[in-house]
Amino acid sequence: MFIMLNPFYWWFCCDDDPLFHVYIIGGDGTMRGAVKIFDEIRRRKLNVAVVGIPKTVDNDVGIIDRSFGFQTAVEMAQQAISAAHVEAVSAVNGIGLVKLMGRSTGHIALYATLSSRDVDCCLIPEVDFFLEGKGGLFEFLDKRLKANGHAVLVVAEGAGQDIIPRTDSQKQEKDESGNPVFLDVGVWLKSELNKWWAREHPDELFTVKYIDPTYMIRAVAANATDNLYCTLLAHSAIHGIMAGYTGFVAGLINGNYAYIPLDDIASAKNPVNTKDHKWSWVRSVTNQPDFERS
Repeated sequence: MFIMLNPFYWWFCCDDDPLFHVYIIGGDGTMRGAVKIFDEIRRRKLNVAVVGIPKTVDNDVGIIDRSFGFQTAVEMAQQAISAAHVEAVSAVNGIGLVKLMGRSTGHIALYATLSSRDVDCCLIPEVDFFLEGKGGLFEFLDKRLKANGHAVLVVAEGAGQDIIPRTDSQKQEKDESGNPVFLDVGVWLKSELNKWWAREHPDELFTVKYIDPTYMIRAVAANATDNLYCTLLAHSAIHGIMAGYTGFVAGLINGNYAYIPLDDIASAKNPVNTKDHKWSWVRSVTNQPDFERS
């Protein structure tokens, strides 16, 4: 059974089944492109059906419960965190630093932190942080190293982009989609951690083990949960087209499979809500500060 969310577009050119089916699979940027394709098909009154299937490991597509690929990404991210924890524990004043995907949202970092239980601090794009001074990241890590002798730090790739120094040319740089080019927060943070320790504790041992599992996560085969979800999304998309609908996305809403207008999905966002219980769980698990300056 599928929930149908109006408005929907019925066939407008003829009473026959569509001659062509176009299945567009991807994240929010892909869905915005799908809207343009669909609008052009309508303008030309072509007998072509268009349907979107949300697939992005970042889980940044709005309205739906989750995107295909997200749970696999969290599972693989948890393995990277476990490796970072082993490396950190094995060194004197060791820090395991893991950079996870998430340009504009920190869902992977959040869920991987909650599932691993080895993370001391989680940094996401939705929450600003600072390094130096009271209440900053360095003060917190210093206390954690003194208490435990090691720490694990997880950072989403979009976190801290506003505090990384940039040249004028880097500030203007855009990628092929027109988005600002992000600098590598993991490499920068590793460098800043080493500088901080050399300055504050010059005679003490210290090491940062940096892990970037980006392509290990992107290239791995989907797990069983995502495989099942992908199959159901595919079936939903086909059933919707054969029922006479076009310009929609098949997705899960509150546990129910639904058909959502394509342009609604393309314009919706899915940031981490830092006011809800999930982020409170992260704060409870890690005991990290809120990074608000006094």
